[in-house]
Amino acid sequence: MDTACNACRRSRCNISRTLHSTTNVNLLVLNNSSDHAGPVTGTLDEVQEITIDKPASWRPAVAVAITVVAWASAFVVIRYAAHDLRPGALTLGRLLVASVALSVMMIGRKLVALTGREWALTAVVGIAWYAIYSVALNAGEQHVDAGTAAMLIQLAPILIGVLAGVLLGEGFPRMLVIGGLVAFAGTLIIGIATSTGQADLVGVLLVLLSATVYAIAMVAQKVVLRRISALQVTWLACLIGTLACLPFAGQLVADLGTAPYLSIVGVVYLGLVPTALAFSTWAYALRYTTAGKLGVTTFAVPPITIVLGWFLLDEVPPVLAIVGGALSLVGVAIARTKPRIKVLSDR
Repeated sequence: MDTACNACRRSRCNISRTLHSTTNVNLLVLNNSSDHAGPVTGTLDEVQEITIDKPASWRPAVAVAITVVAWASAFVVIRYAAHDLRPGALTLGRLLVASVALSVMMIGRKLVALTGREWALTAVVGIAWYAIYSVALNAGEQHVDAGTAAMLIQLAPILIGVLAGVLLGEGFPRMLVIGGLVAFAGTLIIGIATSTGQADLVGVLLVLLSATVYAIAMVAQKVVLRRISALQVTWLACLIGTLACLPFAGQLVADLGTAPYLSIVGVVYLGLVPTALAFSTWAYALRYTTAGKLGVTTFAVPPITIVLGWFLLDEVPPVLAIVGGALSLVGVAIARTKPRIKVLSDR
């Protein structure tokens, strides 16, 4: 069967075809989340059947759910522990715990040798996402209120969609764009409802830096995941991020010496759940979907954070924030609408 899709020739396209007929047909893939692009032409015998090569599985969906809830809980725990640990110390502490946990998980697993390009991209992920993102966001939240930080950091999914559309060839599917805009509007409502107006230029720039490096790192990670397992990429990136944060070792030792018990438990939790577990499940999910579509799911983090803060910290959210959270979830649902496939036959 002739096809213009290079991914099909590489046997990596998510669209599989059983074509049995003598009649030519044109297959037009609309809003497809795979790396297949463009029309596919073939012949049919008696039956034409089009299926997704990797059928919808509960595993990637569960991985996304675990990641979103874990990252939402991280914002709550960070707000508590940040009173006792400085940004750099908090970041290094959670990365040290995560590095140990991931190293244990890698015991007995076969390692795949990385190429020079893959090492470079993994280093970008480790330094940009695990190190710079965390330190800059933790520091930025000390200069801006939570509402402003939520609005600024959620620029990241939009940046991811743009970078993935241009650099990874994912394009700009209509439902993804619409859903992303709706979800971002919900985030803006949350930000307005929870903002106290306390923000300075330094804090704004730090949070914007976090959003930018996060977007860059995710696109880089998507490339590495084409050949390397999610767990290995997460493990290596975490180790690199830990090395990058070692200059904060003195702060970590000093802060742990005076921090209360619950703050130390919080650091351990941040390392085990939002970092070791959630970054692994995120990488796993990223392997089976586009970066743009997965990035939009992080719009679900602010509303979940609101709910967790309500129950765990007694932070009663304004009604407008609840409305914004609901709108964000609607946007995520729109963006993750399953692809539609049209079959145009000459019959």
